Amino acid sequence: MPNDHSRFSLDSCSVYMKEQNLLGWQTLLFAIFLCFYLLTITGNMVIIVVVSEDPRLHSPMYTFLQHLSFLEIWYTSTTVPLLLANLASWGHTLSFPACMAQLYFFVFFGATECFLLATMAYDRYLAICSPLHYSLLMSHDNCAALVTVSWVTGVGTGFLPSLMISKLDFCGPNRINHFFCDLPPLMQLSCSSVYVTEMAIFVLSIAVLCICFLLTLLSYVFIVSSILRIPSTSGRMKTFSTCGSHLAVVTIYYGTMISMYVRPNAHLSPEINKVISVFYTVVTPLLNPVIYSLRNKDFKEAVRKVMRMKCGVYRAKVKGSVLTQ
Repeated sequence: MPNDHSRFSLDSCSVYMKEQNLLGWQTLLFAIFLCFYLLTITGNMVIIVVVSEDPRLHSPMYTFLQHLSFLEIWYTSTTVPLLLANLASWGHTLSFPACMAQLYFFVFFGATECFLLATMAYDRYLAICSPLHYSLLMSHDNCAALVTVSWVTGVGTGFLPSLMISKLDFCGPNRINHFFCDLPPLMQLSCSSVYVTEMAIFVLSIAVLCICFLLTLLSYVFIVSSILRIPSTSGRMKTFSTCGSHLAVVTIYYGTMISMYVRPNAHLSPEINKVISVFYTVVTPLLNPVIYSLRNKDFKEAVRKVMRMKCGVYRAKVKGSVLTQ
């Protein structure tokens, strides 16, 4: 079989991406995904600003949340703008290097989110199960180290899939029935053997997704066991509600990711792949700021405080400008 990989260059070939079954729905879908995207950006920006402005939120839990929000902005921006471009124009083209860059950043941000979610679950485990030792175990230095390890490990994780995909042969026509350069459709598009690549990505997915999910789940098991020992019924119900919401979002994220990547030699239809992808690229980045912060009493009070402060500064500036005139 001839090797046409050279045609996947910036000058000579592009990767075509086109949604097929959206007749009559493209405008509605565009509006829905645009709203999701804007709400995701706004919600996560609010978290970043409020945590930065309120000294009471300068704790490990909110430091992790701030990093998660920063990550979610970039993670969703890696795929959703291209999805919107697809819906607006009935197709979009990417050069092969741009496709590989998108794939790298998607894996990088996705893996980093897994590490951060596991770290946040561990932080909650220490706060609830070892409150007397929490300040020592989750010191500023330890918190910074955990955040750094999450980001650095995510950076390294992104290299293997993008490097292995870039070494595959593509013979054309290079049309991806998906809304971004994801691993399964790219491997299905290749005309060379993908067994080694598929198994390497399968092992990497187990190492990142399954291990992080199990660590997160284990942390919540210990948290629930501690909650059951709380004498106050109202206290138990409140903590259960919060932890249950966290666990639900985490399960949606990990569950959809695992169903997509931890299944060697099992090819679902492109339509099912796209539906699954929407959950971890569009839905969970929106749910995370809602679940982790907007249901938090301290955070909501901090939002009100920051808004009062900003409004006060604005009114003072307006009043000053009027007096100057």
